[in-house]
Parts: sequence; C-alpha cells; structure tokens
Amino acid sequence: MPKIKTRRCAAKRFSVTGSGKFKRRRKNMRHILTKKASKRKMQLGQPALVDKTNEKAVKRMLPYA
Repeated sequence: MPKIKTRRCAAKRFSVTGSGKFKRRRKNMRHILTKKASKRKMQLGQPALVDKTNEKAVKRMLPYA
C-alpha cells in the first residue's frame, strides 16, 4: 500500500499539541494594525485550537500528525 501524501499547505499552518489537538494561528494580524487595540493584537497573537467541526478535515490532510 502506498504512502499517503501530506497536504503541505496544511502542514505549514497546523501543528499537533501533546494531547493530539491541532494548533493554528489567528487571522487579522497581517496589516491594518493601527486601528486595532493593543489588547486585541496581543490576543490575536496567541495560538488557537482548531474547532471540533474542522478537526476531521485537518486530520485527513495530515495523515501522519
């Protein structure tokens, strides 16, 4: 049976935590940062977990994660 290819775009965006959940970056931190509050920017800088509804799709894209 051949190896399953990993989706490289997903491999660069998600990482696996110790408990097996997927970690992701938040959006809205690329540009137009002057109008966003410092508190909001700090919170957006923190990583987030992938939602349960999307976890199956991410797991399919990363077969060896």
